[in-house]
Amino acid sequence: MADDPPSPPDLAELTAATAEEIAEALSYALRYDERGKPRKGGWDFAAKLAADRLAEHLRRSGLIVMRARPGRPHSAG
Repeated sequence: MADDPPSPPDLAELTAATAEEIAEALSYALRYDERGKPRKGGWDFAAKLAADRLAEHLRRSGLIVMRARPGRPHSAG
């Protein structure tokens, strides 16, 4: 079915995300909606501050955020 969630990656395919990667992902989530459209209000600066603060709190809490390793680039044939 199209609504089935994707299967989780193998543990061997995961690597720890850096604090910068976490902050970047959080900032994007705060600035854009689920369709990738910018949220109204021009909160770019506030989103960056909030994302940095959240990423630092996660680090101090001892949480490790894992991410899938980038895949190999495909070749358009």
